[in-house]
Amino acid sequence: MPFTQQTKHGVVFHTADAFTAAGGVAHGFASRLGGVSTGPCAQLNLGLSRHDRPEAVRENYRRFCQAIGTDERSLVMTHQVHQDTVRTAARSDVLADLFDPIPYDADGLVTNQPGLCLTIYYADCIPVLLYDPVKKAIAAVHSGWRGTALAIVPKAVAKLTALYGSDPKDILAAIGPGIGPCCFETHRDVPDAMAAQLGPGVLDFVRPLAEPGKFSVDLKGILTWQLAGAGLAREQVEVLPLCTGCHPELYWSHRKLGDRRGNQAAMIQLLP
Repeated sequence: MPFTQQTKHGVVFHTADAFTAAGGVAHGFASRLGGVSTGPCAQLNLGLSRHDRPEAVRENYRRFCQAIGTDERSLVMTHQVHQDTVRTAARSDVLADLFDPIPYDADGLVTNQPGLCLTIYYADCIPVLLYDPVKKAIAAVHSGWRGTALAIVPKAVAKLTALYGSDPKDILAAIGPGIGPCCFETHRDVPDAMAAQLGPGVLDFVRPLAEPGKFSVDLKGILTWQLAGAGLAREQVEVLPLCTGCHPELYWSHRKLGDRRGNQAAMIQLLP
């Protein structure tokens, strides 16, 4: 598996082996394990709008950032609305307090500034981290089915290219834990909407189920296909196959739990 599951200070998370081998970046995809939250949000809830105690969430952030080697004082966060906005992160986006309102909508972030910790959230939607070790630029993207239909991840690749001169042949991609085709069952509206946006090729990742009008959708497969279209070779893309719906011992799943759950987060930060 091109990912490594690690446990540091009791916090369980995954890292992409290619990012680690390239060096120059700290990153991690959180599980739900290793924090201090209780009840439906137990343990490592990193969601700021869940039904959780603020002091517990603050401690969870401290623990996760310490475990993966990022800086909790330099977090740039997303206000995710299932669209395709990819924002250029700047030092001015770092909030004075963890619970300050985020004054913009964005499902993706890019930067080439060391020290900024880009942060996205997931509880079935797919977290994707991008790293260009040549131009020293990074991106963090939240891609549910709507964001995937809007091609938010290829747009993040294009933004790295336009802003920082990244060559897609140098960009590494890590597709983290999220809902798998085993658990992502939809009605016809989802594959129809995706085909309307992305073309008939996307239907290679849609499978009709035995129940009439129901389909299984492979979001991670679609994202891998999109990244190939954006110029990344298959060996530049690492996919963690774990499904958030199938692994309640590791993850919260919105489809399985609804609102009685916490949120996982993925983070990436350029090191000095």
